[in-house]
Amino acid sequence: MSDTVSAAHILLMYAGSSNSTASRSKDEAKEQIEALKTEIDGGADFADLAKEHSDCPSGSDGGSLGTFGKGQMVKEFEESAFSMDVGETSGIVETDFGYHLIKRTG
Repeated sequence: MSDTVSAAHILLMYAGSSNSTASRSKDEAKEQIEALKTEIDGGADFADLAKEHSDCPSGSDGGSLGTFGKGQMVKEFEESAFSMDVGETSGIVETDFGYHLIKRTG
């Protein structure tokens, strides 16, 4: 297993999630991230959706987080990113920050 991965993500925060500026409820965020996952599974461009919907500043760069090593991301995010093949998109990953979709890019 590699010591580093490259990934992009879409983050939907909700009121009460860590560092959140969002006003949507947790249920609304979950519904929206599920809809985005359906779009991606149907062939929509991950980077375009990140630019349009992600609450993370990385969204403006198509969700790119660059390369990171173990211990640099929260546990749930790291486990998902390191378990995927390059080009694969995760299921919905919940962290203290909200709901993520993660695409392994390298």
